[in-house]
Amino acid sequence: MKVLEVLPENEAPQLTFILFHGYGADAYDLQSLAEVITPPVPTQFLFPQGVIAVPIGPGWTGRAWWPIDIEALQLAASRGEPRDLSKEKPAALPELRKKMFTWIESLRVPWNQIVLGGFSQGSMLATDLFLHAPEAPKALVVLSGALVNKDEWKTVAAKRSGAPFFLSHGKMDAVLDHRGGAQLETFLCQNGLKGKLMSFQGSHEIPMEVIVRLNEFLQQVAK
Repeated sequence: MKVLEVLPENEAPQLTFILFHGYGADAYDLQSLAEVITPPVPTQFLFPQGVIAVPIGPGWTGRAWWPIDIEALQLAASRGEPRDLSKEKPAALPELRKKMFTWIESLRVPWNQIVLGGFSQGSMLATDLFLHAPEAPKALVVLSGALVNKDEWKTVAAKRSGAPFFLSHGKMDAVLDHRGGAQLETFLCQNGLKGKLMSFQGSHEIPMEVIVRLNEFLQQVAK
């Protein structure tokens, strides 16, 4: 698996921030975030590449973590009836989870020094790994995500009680409806995790106002 790495200059990292990209993007898509996300300690940023190739246009291929039904999502959005993803359990997720844990363990970084995060589909993967991890990671960062795999997540979420999360979502998101982010906030809080949804006037994106709030969050949890 390809992984892009951004290391702190002349300092040993005290924090590892793993960011998973969204459907149809690639490892380079979020790399620029390493320039604007500023944890309070020296941090290495890791940007893994999606494990499957997906067509996203004529002669244009992106990467993803598991297949999704793009047509169904678009059809639901066109009807003004966004799909409820909470009951969906991607068939590839158990094997993918195992693969990711094997890679993370190879880093030889303690779980309490790891922030798991992502954008869109990547944030769903980050949430799944955060809830299933053998030990509690430092924090969870969900950028324009959604609640999926709810029934299984309910069986493991309680062991993350008290863990901090950051969650942002655009109110005009036409790719993943804002209600999916609100569902995830409710689910995490009901299971004892600590955080709140930051809603912003925008679509499926990561605006600078989100980065500012994310940096404030990291100042509190990553000292």
